[in-house]
Amino acid sequence: MTTSAGGAPPPSLLDLRLRDLLDRFASTDPTPGGGSAAALSGATAAALVAMVCAMPRTRTGAALERGRLETALGWAREASSRLRSLVDEDSEAFEAVMAAYRLPKATDEERTQRKKAITRAMSHATQVPVRTAEACLVVMRAAVEAAQNGNPKALSDARTGGAMAWAGLLGAVENVRINATSDDSTAAGLLEAAETAVRDGHALAASLGLIR
Repeated sequence: MTTSAGGAPPPSLLDLRLRDLLDRFASTDPTPGGGSAAALSGATAAALVAMVCAMPRTRTGAALERGRLETALGWAREASSRLRSLVDEDSEAFEAVMAAYRLPKATDEERTQRKKAITRAMSHATQVPVRTAEACLVVMRAAVEAAQNGNPKALSDARTGGAMAWAGLLGAVENVRINATSDDSTAAGLLEAAETAVRDGHALAASLGLIR
């Protein structure tokens, strides 16, 4: 994690007032950008899904439904913790990319070191949204359980959570696609992981009735 001038970690984006956070997204500053927005969408989705899973009432009152909801609640809470961290991690990763591009390039040695730094930073900036996509996929799985086993009156909340997680997943994958470079030996594997998440997410979105 980057630090402020005084050595302390910078404040989390999630510590901002919501109005201020939205203004940060709307600014022309490069961060926070789409990757952080994707993680935020996933974190919001996880909160909605957790709410449905934690409701005392299940679809029919069956014990099996309560067990499935408790399992899904665990998924949603664990994914929520990851996604909240990823809101900041994505911005930090892209800031590291920008810092690498600002390195000096006056000599051959400087150009070599700069290129290596850019490759490392871009690799990390690709890994972070892969983790976001995978966490959003977990939230979608929890949303399916919430929709199928949870309080019928909260079905729209479960589906909304699923929709927001699907949006977060797709947004994260867009960042993977644009950040992956031919210089990175891990790029192919990261791209495959991202595309696998899209395929799995598509099936879950269909199960929730979000797409046809």
